[in-house]
Amino acid sequence: MLAALVNGRVLTEAGVVDGKAVLVENGVVAGVVETREVPASAARRELDGGLLVPGYIDTQVNGGGGVLFNDSPTVEAIAAIGAAHRRYGTTGFLPTLISDDLSVVDKAMRAVEAAIERGVPGVLGVHIEGPFLNPKRKGIHDADKFRVIDEAALTLLTSLKVGKTLITLAPERTTPDMIRRLADAGARVAAGHTNALYKTMRQALDHGLTGFTHLFNAMSPLTSREPGAVGAALESQEAWCGVIVDGRHVDPVALRIALRCRPLDRFMLVTDAMPTVGMADKQFDLQGRRIRVVDGVCVDDHGTLAGSDLDMAAAVRNAIAMLGLTLDQAVMMASAAPAAFLGLEGRRGRIAVGSAADFCLLDDDLNVTATWIDGVEG
Repeated sequence: MLAALVNGRVLTEAGVVDGKAVLVENGVVAGVVETREVPASAARRELDGGLLVPGYIDTQVNGGGGVLFNDSPTVEAIAAIGAAHRRYGTTGFLPTLISDDLSVVDKAMRAVEAAIERGVPGVLGVHIEGPFLNPKRKGIHDADKFRVIDEAALTLLTSLKVGKTLITLAPERTTPDMIRRLADAGARVAAGHTNALYKTMRQALDHGLTGFTHLFNAMSPLTSREPGAVGAALESQEAWCGVIVDGRHVDPVALRIALRCRPLDRFMLVTDAMPTVGMADKQFDLQGRRIRVVDGVCVDDHGTLAGSDLDMAAAVRNAIAMLGLTLDQAVMMASAAPAAFLGLEGRRGRIAVGSAADFCLLDDDLNVTATWIDGVEG
């Protein structure tokens, strides 16, 4: 059935346009036309002057709605997490598993496969963040879970039958050949929780690494004599960098400098969200440690950052307010950029003919008032 979203402002690749209607059929955008050109047979959905933008894509979602993926690697948990984040404009996401036993990694991957096959809205794949990390940059991760990637781990990490697999690892804890094998098998490989030297990072980039997980956080810094992981990230003009824009994980000044170093479309907003998103109760347990939200960030009893209480709608607003980005730029970093990182460019992350009908409707304050995933409002 043909549907028409009418009487709103639409953020297209040419900018915000007025007087246009978005036609949706079979879950994809069938046209962006003048309102007068809407077929009489189309079912109309009034937008009442709201701003229609591409749905947000979050590649790092540990939890939401009171659910932590590690605690419950199930289809039901994925659905609950997705529903919690959808209220804030996330129409595509990767359930993210922080460092755990390989048996739990296996359960998480099988749950993601089942969720996609059952049509759980918004699930695009899985993000395995560890356990192939460096203890010197462990952050909140449990270093007792850390291990190297052997043949059994490689087989598991490349076993997802549907959807995208993103793997965050420390390049110095594996080999360039292993990174190449992961990439050649279709996985997206990102550096994170790493103490790598610049030379090691450069080798990883040359062998298929295409991302950096939460730039600046839990990685070797840029210094005068050793550029480290941060230096490699800022020098690269092709790899994508996830950034947590909450004003606490990274100082906005550092992020503004980073934005000047490389193409803007190679940055993507991420939340690194924990179960507190969408919940009034701002505390939870993480692998035996009590985590609380203090001044807007998740920390343990020692003050160690433990993910975030950030949602994508807030990340977009923060990118505008803290980083000086335009609406078009901030939304691009929340939609088209992560879509491209996942190899979904042209299929998601934009409002254009042939793309999935994933949208957010925003009010004048950029709060989300409605969402669509594959053309279905919810």
